[in-house]
Formats: sequence, C-alpha cells, structure tokens
Amino acid sequence: MTAIDSAHYVQGFAPESRPDARVLVLGTMPGVASLAAGRYYAHPRNAFWPIAAALLDFDAALPYEARIAALNAAGVALWDVLAACERPGSLDAAIAAKSAQPNDFAGFLAAHPRVFRVCFNGGSAQALFRRHVLPGLAGIGRDLEYVALPSTSPAHAAMPYAAKLQAWRAIRPDQRMVP
Repeated sequence: MTAIDSAHYVQGFAPESRPDARVLVLGTMPGVASLAAGRYYAHPRNAFWPIAAALLDFDAALPYEARIAALNAAGVALWDVLAACERPGSLDAAIAAKSAQPNDFAGFLAAHPRVFRVCFNGGSAQALFRRHVLPGLAGIGRDLEYVALPSTSPAHAAMPYAAKLQAWRAIRPDQRMVP
C-alpha cells in the first residue's frame, strides 16, 4: 500500500441534505477555498451558487446556511463522490488515484429513498463515481438517473455561463430528462 502524503491529505464534508431530497448533486472533493471556509463551493469564481440560485429561485448572495436551506427545500442534496483523498491544490487532476476513498452512497441512498437523479458537477466526479461507487450500488433496488453536467469550477471557464445554466436545469427535480 502506498504511504499517504499527510501534507496533501484532504477530507470532504458531510452531505447537505434532507430525507426528502430527490436530486443529489455530486462534486469530486472540495477545493482549497472550500476546505478553508468549511463550506461547499466557496471559491468566489465558482458558478455553482449563481446557477443553483437562478434555477431554484433564491438569492445567491444569501448567507451560506440560507443557500443550503433553499437548495434542500427545493429537493436538492449536495455532496461529493470522495470522502478523502491525497490532492495537492484544488485540481481534480491532482488527486492521487490510489488514495481516493468514496463516500458511503449505499447508506446515503437508504436514508434518502426519494432520490431518483444523481447529477455530476464535472467529468471527474462522474468518472470517480463510476469507478469507485457504481459497482457497489448494483443491489440498491432502484434505478437512478445519472446526469453529467459541465463543471462550475473556474478552471472550466471555456463554456459560457448561459450554456452551463441551460445544462444545469437537470438539478430541478421537476425537470424531465430526455433520453
């Protein structure tokens, strides 16, 4: 087993959810700014909160706790694929593959029986979920919709905000997905 570089070992947050959640939005692992602030999507240039606010009809300038409450009231839960990993900096590409420790999704889904859609904030979240989580969910007894969304990270600035906003409509529990 590879030794962990404790200087770059990071642990994520607990999920922000209510038992009646219907959509789960997954990032990979909080970045440096989020870890320092102790809250999801704390980097000022991350588009997550402006997009979520626009789609779920709340003010992106609300205090963090109020934004979480608005997200949860809309039926949306927030979490990350990884519980812990070794990663210098904030880039998903810097995650040491052998250090990736996924969160307990079987337990989360058992506690949130109404979740029917899982949305991935970026390709890394989706790839890590497929590799580390999906094989263990074969026996959960329900089908889930999986939706890949463009990353809201400032590192993914090539896509215009309007295009991201359109793609992110999938976080709305009332939004029908076209196969």
